Amino acid sequence: MINLLSTKKDAWQYLFFFLSLIFIIATIYEPYQLSWLLKVLPMLLLITIANKNLDWKYSKLFIVGLIFSVSGDFILDYFGKTGFIFGLGSFFIAHIFYLIYFGWWQWNAPKAGLALVILVSGGYVVSHLLPNLGALFYPVIGYMFILTLMAFASFFSIKSNRWFVLGGVSFVISDSILGINKFYFQFDASHILIMVSYYFAQFALVKGASKFKNVV
Repeated sequence: MINLLSTKKDAWQYLFFFLSLIFIIATIYEPYQLSWLLKVLPMLLLITIANKNLDWKYSKLFIVGLIFSVSGDFILDYFGKTGFIFGLGSFFIAHIFYLIYFGWWQWNAPKAGLALVILVSGGYVVSHLLPNLGALFYPVIGYMFILTLMAFASFFSIKSNRWFVLGGVSFVISDSILGINKFYFQFDASHILIMVSYYFAQFALVKGASKFKNVV
């Protein structure tokens, strides 16, 4: 019988999900002191794992993307509404680094259907957000554009694998929920859904990057 909990190789993954769960549960009690610290801990773990196990020469762009992501996490949580535009900018830069890391694209007919679903559903969400964006119109539209490109890159990149695809889709889901909650209508448990899909997206991207070395 295989003991799924026995390998040290998988230990970081359980720690990641444990840290993520702590922050997600703690959102029930927000605001509270040092919430930003709990929020960034799972990402700091991913950065540590990626930096340790991935070849810096080939993965530096991806790791820099993770760093800009954790910077966005800190800004959004620490500064709140006043830091939204700067947090958005940090994630915008993160997606640019992810996009460049993915490199060249190649056509894949089955994944084209998934890309079409993302495009149509994303367009539907944006159409409902537009009337409420105000001064954030161009920043949000620009961010959604680069996010969509990153998701498409996770589908069509020559490096693409199932983990990258899951990461790209989960990122779109997370930010779509965030946009709906912020600019369209607020609903209970939105923050939990945002963070579950966000943490899984980053985890899946790291797993995807690791496929090339088969180390995590």
